[in-house]
Amino acid sequence: MDRMQAKEAAERLVAKLTVDEMASQLRYDAPAIPRLDIPEYNWWNEALHGVAHAGTATVFPQAISLAAAFDPARLEEIADTIATEGRAKFNMTSRLGDRDIHKGITFWSPNINIFRDPRWGRGQETYGEDPYLTSRLGVAFVRGLQGGEGGYMKAAACAKHYAVHSGPENLRHEFDAVVSPKDLRETYLPAFEALVKEAGVEAVMGAYNRFNGEPACGSKTLMEDILRGEWGFEGHFVSDCWAIKDFHEHHKVTATAPQSAALAIRHGCDLNCGNTYLHLLIALNEGLIDEGMIRRAAVRLFTARYLLGLFDAECVYNSISPLENDSDAHAAQALNAARCGMVLLKNDGILPLDADGIGIVAIIGPVADSQAVLEGNYNGISSRYTTFLEGIRQAFAGRARVIYAQGAKINKDRDSILSQYPNDRLQEAVALAQRADVTILCVGLDATLEGEEGDRGNAYFSGDKADILLPLSQRPLVEAMQKHAKKLVTVVSSGSALDVRAGNAILWAGYPGQSGGIALAEILLGKVSPSGKLPITFYRNEDDLPEFTDYSMKNRTYRYHEKQALYPFGFGMSYARFKYSGAVFENGAVSVLVQNESGPDAEEIAQVYVMARSPFAPYNPRLAGFARVKLKAGEGQRIDIPLDQELFTLINNEGQRVQASSAVLYVGGSQPDARSVELVGKAPIKLEVHS
Repeated sequence: MDRMQAKEAAERLVAKLTVDEMASQLRYDAPAIPRLDIPEYNWWNEALHGVAHAGTATVFPQAISLAAAFDPARLEEIADTIATEGRAKFNMTSRLGDRDIHKGITFWSPNINIFRDPRWGRGQETYGEDPYLTSRLGVAFVRGLQGGEGGYMKAAACAKHYAVHSGPENLRHEFDAVVSPKDLRETYLPAFEALVKEAGVEAVMGAYNRFNGEPACGSKTLMEDILRGEWGFEGHFVSDCWAIKDFHEHHKVTATAPQSAALAIRHGCDLNCGNTYLHLLIALNEGLIDEGMIRRAAVRLFTARYLLGLFDAECVYNSISPLENDSDAHAAQALNAARCGMVLLKNDGILPLDADGIGIVAIIGPVADSQAVLEGNYNGISSRYTTFLEGIRQAFAGRARVIYAQGAKINKDRDSILSQYPNDRLQEAVALAQRADVTILCVGLDATLEGEEGDRGNAYFSGDKADILLPLSQRPLVEAMQKHAKKLVTVVSSGSALDVRAGNAILWAGYPGQSGGIALAEILLGKVSPSGKLPITFYRNEDDLPEFTDYSMKNRTYRYHEKQALYPFGFGMSYARFKYSGAVFENGAVSVLVQNESGPDAEEIAQVYVMARSPFAPYNPRLAGFARVKLKAGEGQRIDIPLDQELFTLINNEGQRVQASSAVLYVGGSQPDARSVELVGKAPIKLEVHS
């Protein structure tokens, strides 16, 4: 069934509905219409990195960790697996008469907002700070999730939050994100455009904030002029949850709930996550809208249900069984993803660890034995978690003694309320570190400290971070380990940039999913060479950043940051040493020979950055292409790296795309900036190219 056929079927069905029935179907919790055999359907479900909030499911690494793998093909496979598990759950629950929230197959994922400020708690849900990387990964995720066998969607994806949204969380219901035409078209919209035009994403979710004065879920500019007008979007539009009531309660662009409902549906918001559309019939009676607007939205929503095969007993996906959820094959996928998403930031030669030369290993830290740091937010529940402590203990079994101390609480200054003094777990950690041959220090955050407004425990800063430092409770532990550990490996768990510098080696683990402990141990012991690259900039100080509420891109992200980063976007170390040579640009791609000069078998992420010769170019070269390549020790391979089709175009100050006649390409394993060159030890190849 193609979209035209689905739309025609939807129109025939909607023609049989009364206006009351049509309006009832525009809520996320659409009720049944028994006289027409229409079952109830709850549109609200999440699948950011696995089926979320619906019981047992494979928990893949958080989105930011998936981004660190720079691997669209892998992400497409993971999204296909997520759709399989989602269908398995839907088939199971609907046959048993359970059609509640988080049990449908319309997933409000992926989050393709640009992670412009490291203090934003929801940045972990994104694919990082770069529009091109976000576009490539977002397109892959949508294609994998939606499938298309037999003409049906396996599941429906949703591009969110449209648009210009990345904190602060505590202001999102009233905030007006003011952006220039250049920043809008260059940074905030490209990923949404790609998902609509290239991937055919079924749904788009509006943001809470206003955009240049218009509420995002009622914006003529965003919804009518750009999304459906310029891009030709044919799917359905959904509000963020309870965002429409913000129109009159916080944004003050309307005075009443019926006015808010009218503003949203008039500009094309088809589905209300919330309850403001309970006022649609009042808006109709008051003459604020006409019946055609309600009918249009209902047709779009039923078109999606037809495309999902929800009215076809013969849909090919109906046969997916509950036994296809949480399988061994899916667990293997999660492990491989965790291996590819960890990023080695520092190594003085201590890694990989020589297990035969180690008698005692101390595992220290508040996140060492934490399930929460494996998960991130918007997660399901795995049946097979392996924490960092468990993974390392298993890896050293029969080879070395593993000892453990928590050392500190993740965000409290003492373990017991009866303790007279703070840091009451510190001395135990010091004693063990003094006796160990090597100490593995596990510090960082979890989704109770960074996440969405209202998330569990996030009240201390509405989900956002106050700064880029570790919580106060962990800082004395880091200082003590730096002083007392004979050899120190620091593992950082977070979904965002943190200023952590202590250790002979530093590894950013992100939020690595259910198998994070296994992957970490494999990397520490050299069974796997680290291959992830940072999808975000690790800044030296939050004082280097503009005000959180400033949505201008000036001095934000690697493209516009004017100071030296602590660890740059695109940086990540390996146990192997790679050499690039013979780079050639032709037919919109770069061909380059990549050789594993020394070290073990390893994977490398080759990157191409472009600096077009134009006054409208970003401050620094921007990512224009990347490819992951697997090389055995000593092996060389010539690879082709497809480049951004807009390689020679830029966005001028009026938001218009203009042409550049020439540019410089940089080809290598990192950005061409001075800090990356310092860390990597070599500069990328430089190529002069012409359009």
